[in-house]
Amino acid sequence: MSIFSKVAQLFKIKDLRKKILAVIFILVIFRLFATLPIPGIDAVRLKAIFASNQLLGILNIFSGGTLQRLSIMMLGVGPYITATIIMQLLTMVIPRLKEIYYEEGAKGRMKFNQWSRYLSVPLCMLQAYAFLNLLISQDVLPHLSAVGFIRNVLVVTAGSMFLMWLGELITEYKVGNGISLIIFAGIVSGWPASLRSAILSYTPSMLPTYLMFLVVAIIVILGVVYINEAERKIPVAYAKRVRGNKMYGGVSSYLPLKVNQAGVIPIIFAISILLFPQFIGQILATVKASWAMSAGHFLMNMLNNQLIYSALYFLLVVVFTYFYTMVTFDPKEISTNLQRNGGFIPGIRPGQLTADYISFILHRITFVGALFLGFIAILPNILQVVTGTQFLTIGGTSILIVVSVAIETIKQVEAQLVMREYEGF
Repeated sequence: MSIFSKVAQLFKIKDLRKKILAVIFILVIFRLFATLPIPGIDAVRLKAIFASNQLLGILNIFSGGTLQRLSIMMLGVGPYITATIIMQLLTMVIPRLKEIYYEEGAKGRMKFNQWSRYLSVPLCMLQAYAFLNLLISQDVLPHLSAVGFIRNVLVVTAGSMFLMWLGELITEYKVGNGISLIIFAGIVSGWPASLRSAILSYTPSMLPTYLMFLVVAIIVILGVVYINEAERKIPVAYAKRVRGNKMYGGVSSYLPLKVNQAGVIPIIFAISILLFPQFIGQILATVKASWAMSAGHFLMNMLNNQLIYSALYFLLVVVFTYFYTMVTFDPKEISTNLQRNGGFIPGIRPGQLTADYISFILHRITFVGALFLGFIAILPNILQVVTGTQFLTIGGTSILIVVSVAIETIKQVEAQLVMREYEGF
């Protein structure tokens, strides 16, 4: 069955058709609000800043393209993502929070997500304050009165909260993760403009460059799909147990360990760390003292250096990949759960030895995933140096998000079809 007949099959099911059309309608609303700018923007100055600042360009990806337009949704779902990451990190230091998230099932996850939403509001206000101050210092926005500044902060906060609500609505339809689909829609919406720039800039002498770009793009997409779906399967056996007149267990299964356990979270962490010295540099550059101005210019020039920026970015992504994987995946807890359910890894004693074995395997495959994420993160910089053009750059982070979201959405749609006894994709 062709892909077109599969898509047609989706729209033949009334309930599923309504869900897909509702999701599309919500995404259209998002794109309409994403074009509404906050007042008083210098568009030319804004475009120049984004062209010269790589970090803002990456943040624009996670905002769904709204940051570059300085729309009322300029922060996108970034504050909610940051709040979720903070909450997950807090599970390391607050045992009760860890118990709610990991042991109380769906009810605990709902409570955890609700707290993340509450935390998103103050984080959004802080980020709006920081970005608006930065843009005013760069003459992108005019200097405002205290009332006007507070108004813009509240408008941006309300825009992000509204966008978060739209994401939650999409998630409820169970045809994809709402937050991910919003980022997906923002990234895809920028592709026609990039394609137009590439076509208008084409000359016959650039044909080899364009062909090389096409080949590299295909290889990168295949690599992202492969790494995103790759997993190490650790065999698990379950001992036979007799309860009354029935026998349980005695079956074999496996424990899947994904090569890329962390997704794009390490990239978000790395961006946050790299943004910090840049904000400090912007602040110091406005101070009248000579030492402060020198320190500020030094920090900004250091991050504007392509080689230093790429090296720091790569290193931070690798480090945070290990960090986040170790935070979210606890080998000791997995070992305890296996032992509690009568499971064991053949040839490995239950308990601490099983935890050590899982940890050993996890470190090995995470090394491959970390190097891959680091390469994907700095790929646009590499291609920009090789091709000598800014528009012929493959956004590795963008492709990683788009492929991951597409695969996740297809799986959820397949589950909807299987529930209705239709053949999946």
